[in-house]
Amino acid sequence: MNDKPLAGRVAVVTGASSGLGARFARVLSQAGASVAVMARRTDRLEALVAEINAAGGKAVAIALDVADTPAIGPALDQAEAALGPLSIMINNAGVGGEGMAMDMTVETFDQTMAVNVRAVYFGAVEAAKRMIASGVAEAGEARIINIASIAAFNQLPGLTVYCASKAACASLTKGLAREWARPRIAVNAICPGYIETEINSDWFQTEGGQKQIKGFPRRRLMDEDVLDDALLMLAGRRAHFITGTMITIDDGQAL
Repeated sequence: MNDKPLAGRVAVVTGASSGLGARFARVLSQAGASVAVMARRTDRLEALVAEINAAGGKAVAIALDVADTPAIGPALDQAEAALGPLSIMINNAGVGGEGMAMDMTVETFDQTMAVNVRAVYFGAVEAAKRMIASGVAEAGEARIINIASIAAFNQLPGLTVYCASKAACASLTKGLAREWARPRIAVNAICPGYIETEINSDWFQTEGGQKQIKGFPRRRLMDEDVLDDALLMLAGRRAHFITGTMITIDDGQAL
């Protein structure tokens, strides 16, 4: 069995300065891919790149605020200049968008949609343009993986805007998969349940957070490695015949 199934491939991971994004970058690198990690916090990116390169991988750090839509294309150009033609795009960057409807500000609403929806859409579009131009798509190696959430299919208290943004992410995943079926670009999404990360760790230390965990069927949060196999499947050879799919991994939390 090939322990480097992604050898020779180039991946981009947005929101890679912490949490799931950093995890995805490590997993892809361990599978043999060269990885461009992108986020606003470049000091954290540099530390991640140093870690990956010290382990024998190849990674570069590129500053990107995904809410700055015109900056997405140039960031991908920078990744390709450093590593080669892009074949795996992980649209991972996201924000919480929490708040009750009566308290929601226009600024929070717009920022949530800018990061969780608009950036995913144009991240996919800019990646697809380059995958087609380079011949990666024609070779059957073009993979776009969007990170949605169980919030795409469930209404979570106090998270109406976040849920709406993730539902939009799921919908655009299917729409782009249909649109790019002929060019052979596989577009899929992973919909995780609750994993303790920087975005939610403070909440789960509170009494309310602990009560929420006890309400899950298995009364626990998931470990951060639970998405690894799905990520590698959707990034790799098997996804040649998988597109427009939502893979839910939630430990039964939505039951």
